[in-house]
Amino acid sequence: MTENTEKDQVQGAEKHEFSAEVGRLLDLVVHALYSEREIFLRELVANAADASDKRRFEALTDAAKALPADAAIRINPDKESRLLTISDNGAGMSREELASNLGTIARSGTRAFGEKLSSAKPEDRPSLIGQFGVGFYAAFMVADKVDVISRQPGSDEAWQWSSDGKGAYTIAPATREQPGTDIILHVKTDADEFLDAWRLRAIIRKWADHISWPITLREGEEDKSANEGTALWRKSKSDITPEQYTEFYRHVAHQFDEPYATLHWNAEGTTEFTALLFIPGARPFDFMEQSRESKLHLHVRRMFITDEAELLPAWLRFVKGVVDTEDLPLNVSREMLQSTPVLQRIRKAVTKRVMTEIKNRAKDTENTDSFGTFWENFGPIIKEGIWEDSEHRQELAALSRFRSTASDDPTTLDAYLSRMKPGQESIYYLTGENAEALAASPQLEGFRARGIEVLLLSDQVDGFWPDRLSSYEDKTLKSINQAHGDLEKFEAPTPEGEAADLEKLIPALKEALGDDVKDVRGTVRLVGSAVVITSEGGPDLMMQRLMRRSGQGMPPSAPIMEINPHHPLIRDLAARVEKGESVADYARVLLDVARIQDGETLPDAAGFAQRLTAMLTNGITV
Repeated sequence: MTENTEKDQVQGAEKHEFSAEVGRLLDLVVHALYSEREIFLRELVANAADASDKRRFEALTDAAKALPADAAIRINPDKESRLLTISDNGAGMSREELASNLGTIARSGTRAFGEKLSSAKPEDRPSLIGQFGVGFYAAFMVADKVDVISRQPGSDEAWQWSSDGKGAYTIAPATREQPGTDIILHVKTDADEFLDAWRLRAIIRKWADHISWPITLREGEEDKSANEGTALWRKSKSDITPEQYTEFYRHVAHQFDEPYATLHWNAEGTTEFTALLFIPGARPFDFMEQSRESKLHLHVRRMFITDEAELLPAWLRFVKGVVDTEDLPLNVSREMLQSTPVLQRIRKAVTKRVMTEIKNRAKDTENTDSFGTFWENFGPIIKEGIWEDSEHRQELAALSRFRSTASDDPTTLDAYLSRMKPGQESIYYLTGENAEALAASPQLEGFRARGIEVLLLSDQVDGFWPDRLSSYEDKTLKSINQAHGDLEKFEAPTPEGEAADLEKLIPALKEALGDDVKDVRGTVRLVGSAVVITSEGGPDLMMQRLMRRSGQGMPPSAPIMEINPHHPLIRDLAARVEKGESVADYARVLLDVARIQDGETLPDAAGFAQRLTAMLTNGITV
């Protein structure tokens, strides 16, 4: 947390240096992260609401932590002193928590609290709106100094955290009459607008009107109500403006883009609920580091219950929003929640509605660019459903987009089928880690020469789902790594040059390579390249690499090395064998070249370099 700590004997304050990461974060927040300075108030109010929720939760098992009857979030601008104070009656922070939550990057009191509640009952779990680890620092956009005075319920001690955001902070004893937290902003001279009550009221209405806790704003000598606390999803769609939808999306998603799609509907019938969901327009920067569970907020009669009901499958976890029903009891246990038929029906209905929206947009030929952006953002996540969701596997495959050797634009499986060669029985694909490298792979040469389209799959999940999908519209999916004999069914251009006699060369190459290869054989899949490695039976080479990297203990599997009998180098090596000369070093270089082409890491890079250098010295170019 802190490497340098100094004790201020006069003030009784401990001085701590921010880590370098926090310093960079502060600079990013102040100068780049937020385009509107007013966002700071939304972040601080959301944190105050979280702290209040936390105390209300803790009071369920500890009466000493009960909230006062007038609990609220209070905002007090003081023009004369140039101070803006945001106060709450929440859970407060100890000295250690102030240092941990406000002095260290990637730490969030809210987030840590949420993790601690993994075994709590749904009805006891508060709504965790903010992400204290980053949002708090937005205060420095408008303040040249920030003080945080906090006291926990049941404790007589209060502590003050102070910083100018320039590299250090102090923690010192303080006083606060009641438990809770005050955040005091020393407002910058260029931020006078945030000391005007009318401006603050407008910001609260814009960004925090949906928070259920009362928010008051000091105007003169009086605290006046500043928010409605209305559940937006309960309003009629005709009463909601696009701007309100966007503001609420940014509130629940913690993002600042425009939503790609907004879904707001009331379900009636056997199970009744209201849903307000958003498909983001941009991918969060830390999306792949987040958990795989859907985090839609489940409300019962407008009261937040949990965000762990998994109302959508993991492959739709990017969807944000709220589902509110009156068909569940408020005191339903977590175990009952997971098995209740009501929740199962809600899950099914919500998934169907989101899928319908995505499929409709996929079919919208007038907005292919916007769907293309959506697919680039979330396509790899949706393809997880092809692997793990048998119910939706085929429809997910139908709307998926893929790079291909036949088109500069992403294509669908249906479009691929329309371009298949007469007599073609398989949908061919090639997997790898880089789409550009795949497009240049020698594996494609024979397919291109015969006009056979190949899908280029470069997402990590692409190594898994084709085997699970198996076929589409009665056409099998087949990796070209394992399609050695298929090319012989199709007419190919006459190769250039005479074919080498491989009768003696292949045994010589096998002897030189030993157990490093499963087999050596001639191939028709190559046109301009001399060699390629493939696999046959079991996982292809890409899958083997993925499994090894994920620690799944994939046993070593030697590849098959295929050689092009029409390549000048192969003809030259065949001639050398006929003369009784050794081709052992050349065999090693050939195998290493094939490994490099396939994206493999060489087991003996130094040996490869030495052999290649020796050959170049002797005037032979490999």
